[in-house]
Amino acid sequence: MASILPIGSRWRAQVRRSGQSISKTFATKRAAEAWAREIETELDRGGKVEASSVTLGELIVKYRETRRESGRAVIDKSNEDYILNRLHDEFQSDFAAKLTTERMVGFAQQRRKSGAGGYTVDMDISKLGTVMRHMASLLSITLPDVVAAARPTLRHLRLVSAGTKRDRRPTPDEIGKIFAWFAEHPEREQAMPDLLRIAMQCAFRRGELFNLRWDDLDHERHLALVRDRKHPRQKIGNNEWIPLIGDAYEVIMRQPRYPVPDGYAEKRAADPSLPGHKNEFIFRFNKGTASKYFKQACDAKGIVDLHLHDLRHEATSALFDAGWQIPEVAVVTGHKDWRNLKRYTNLDPAQVAKKGRVKLVSAA
Repeated sequence: MASILPIGSRWRAQVRRSGQSISKTFATKRAAEAWAREIETELDRGGKVEASSVTLGELIVKYRETRRESGRAVIDKSNEDYILNRLHDEFQSDFAAKLTTERMVGFAQQRRKSGAGGYTVDMDISKLGTVMRHMASLLSITLPDVVAAARPTLRHLRLVSAGTKRDRRPTPDEIGKIFAWFAEHPEREQAMPDLLRIAMQCAFRRGELFNLRWDDLDHERHLALVRDRKHPRQKIGNNEWIPLIGDAYEVIMRQPRYPVPDGYAEKRAADPSLPGHKNEFIFRFNKGTASKYFKQACDAKGIVDLHLHDLRHEATSALFDAGWQIPEVAVVTGHKDWRNLKRYTNLDPAQVAKKGRVKLVSAA
């Protein structure tokens, strides 16, 4: 039985058969019902929906459903979630097989006029291409690769661009001001200074810090296990042991630890979809809260254009400043390619020149 649902002033028809879900939005309920009956009849006869009848809105809905049913659901309120919502709002009634470069350029122009940068627009375009490519394969339909065809024009018009290299490092004075602000505001999250100290030494990403659990520590070797670490190809299961640099281990061990309620581990074993209990995590507050407080500290102290993620840049650069070799730094940061690691390495040319002079004097 098809589902006919009101969506604002329009009507969405959705037909499900043997794990296949097809939907389309119409101006009237009668049109939605007529389309649903036609599709149901075709599917009952064993036929497949023609590529010419599939809308981008349907593909985006199918993409979300497939991700969810495969155990890799799109996270609510994540950047990916916002992109998919934006694409659905814009292209829900467009037939996928009839998408053109002109339509893509119009979308990109509209996004740029609304204030989006070229890299942000490029992310939107890339996600649309991902949805079309994978869902066309899943539904056994053939669609033109309009995203690839449109890219040369989009680049020529400078509507999309690659991400810019960020080389912002906090100065010692700025770091001192940030810690001073937290000392002046003890009502804020008390663990923030410790979290910042660890970030500046171990080059953790924000999400990695907030995913660290007490059971992820190797106390004998002073290591921390980062689960599902960011990887260009392997999204799940890329677990890595990371050395805790400096006094990071001691800082972690002074965090308060609370017992996990009895029976929770058994519940999660029976239902793996349950999240880890907050008491299992070393830092028990929200990563969004950390970014908010960091920004408040910077604003209050007049520190311009400094992000929490820049502490990862700082940690990486500091290791190179200290004479660490590329393979050693990669063990800490998790980078698989020097080209990616280099993006986070912002060495001071004056320091490199000074190091060279010292070597020359020593050789003489």
